[in-house]
Order: sequence, then C-alpha cells, then structure tokens
Amino acid sequence: MAINGIQFQKGLSLAAFLKEYGTEEQCEAAFIKARWPHGFVCPCGHTTAYEFRRQGRRYWQCGACRHQTSLRSGTVMEHGHLPLTKWFLAIYLITQSKTNIAALALMRQLGISWKAAWLLKHKLMEAMAQREADRPLEGDVRVDDAYLGGERTGGGPGRGSSNKVAFVAAVEMREGRPQRVRFDPVAGFSFAALTLWARLAVAPGSCVVSDGLLGFEVLERLGYTHKVALAPRGKAGTEIEPFRWLNVLLGNLKTALSGTHHAFKFAKYARRYLAEVQYRFNRRADLAAMVPRLAVAVAQTRPCPKRMILGKAEERT
Repeated sequence: MAINGIQFQKGLSLAAFLKEYGTEEQCEAAFIKARWPHGFVCPCGHTTAYEFRRQGRRYWQCGACRHQTSLRSGTVMEHGHLPLTKWFLAIYLITQSKTNIAALALMRQLGISWKAAWLLKHKLMEAMAQREADRPLEGDVRVDDAYLGGERTGGGPGRGSSNKVAFVAAVEMREGRPQRVRFDPVAGFSFAALTLWARLAVAPGSCVVSDGLLGFEVLERLGYTHKVALAPRGKAGTEIEPFRWLNVLLGNLKTALSGTHHAFKFAKYARRYLAEVQYRFNRRADLAAMVPRLAVAVAQTRPCPKRMILGKAEERT
C-alpha cells in the first residue's frame, strides 16, 4: 500500500517549534512579521513611525497622525494579557494535532487557568472562522445536509430537536480527491436559507452535486450546474461515488468533535468548532506552515473581547 504523503508528513516537531518560537522575543518578531510583512503600517495608511516601550510593551507612534499602536491592538489579541509564547504554543498545539484539542488540555499544556485557555481557544477559532468565511469552493462541488448535536431531555426528537444545528457540508473535488471543504451552519434547508449559503460558499460557474433534498433545487435557479444523485437508504447510500469522500469527511468531523468535547452549546458555538476543523483540513498539505499562517490570521482578525466570545453564558468544553 502506498504511503499517503499528506498523512505521513513530518509537520513541525516540538523541538523545531521551540527553537523558532521558544522565547518572548522570538514570538514578538514572528508576530511583527505576521502583522506587517512589509514594515509597519498605521491604520491611517502611513508607514513612518518611531518605536518606544511602555511598561515592557512595544509601541509604534505614527509620524503623520501621531496615533500610537501596540503590537496587539487592532487584532484578536487586543484584550488579552497572556505572553506571546502562550499564544504561539496554543497555535502550535491546535494546528499540529490531527484531531481537536479541548480547552482543558490546553490549560494543562500552557500552564494557565481553564477560563483563560477556553477564551484563548475560542479567539483562535474565531480567527480561523473569519479566515475561511470568504473562500468559496469552486469547480466540482459535492454537498449534503447535516446536523450537529444529539438528543437531550426536552430537546425534542428528530431533525427538529432544539439541540441540533443544521449545517451544509460541502467538498471541492479534483481528480477524484477532496481538495477543500466547507462546514456552514444554516437556518434550515429552505430555498431562502440555501440561497444565502450558496452565494457565500460556492463560486459562480461551479457544478454542484447533491442528493434529492428539495432545498438544493435552488442551486439551478441561481445559475449553478446542479446534478442530483439519489442515494439508496442505509450504509450503501454513504458509499456511492458522488458522496463517498463527503461522508468520510463528515464522519471524521463528528468523531473529532465528540471524541474531544464532551458537550457544548451547538447553537451558540457550532460555527467556530466547525471552522476549526475546516481550517485545518484546507491547509493539511503543509503542517509546518500552519503556525505562521494562523499567526497571520490572528493578526488580521478584528478584536474579539470576552463579552463577544461568551455571549449570554460561559460554556465548559
């Protein structure tokens, strides 16, 4: 049997990671490069500035508008106080793992409180979600309706359960192999909901293959080439060619989530957890590069304070 080159790639070893990101100074230099790859740029657009430190933190003051900018301000790190070494180690642990990592495991690995680890993880997942949001699939796209969540007391049976979150699973195929995926929560599978999803998730001119779900008929109305493949009931329906890889990816997704997280509020946090799996899969071909790439995503993600992350209640997962 031939070895899968992607699955057996070396990635970034812990020793190599510590050699490159082991100190606060190294992480600071890496984050400066991630945020301003061509040199400092003020929010006003000017590139001239002088640097100074205040209470140990590094600042840039624009030579034109005099605005003062710290390395973290304007990024998802803005409201945090953890050392950069903790941020980069969390990035390493999340990106180099084949499966998800829970906040409890991050707490132990980073040596911080559970609440700090939970918030850090959600901020990184938010950066992943925003990075993936405007990257539609194209070409040969296979789609299916799916649900996240299971039974609970009072949740109601079947697809209408209040403990379930509907999402569209889609995979871009090339030469018989999956290239990129999207897992997008939707407000159901009506024409209106799937119209919003399609315009965001699938590039114009794509050929979309779906099962016989009525809502997917809207794809043809939107100008896509739409093909329907009717699958037999039971296990045989998951193994037919159009949906074989899509069902494998869905199985891996649900195994990763259920095997790592005992419970979380699906309706509240599903978007981030789905985006984390999507982000890692779409960059799986170069594991070592995922650390600096996620650092760039963190630098370009708008501030996300604790109140925005938590919403109404704090979840333990």
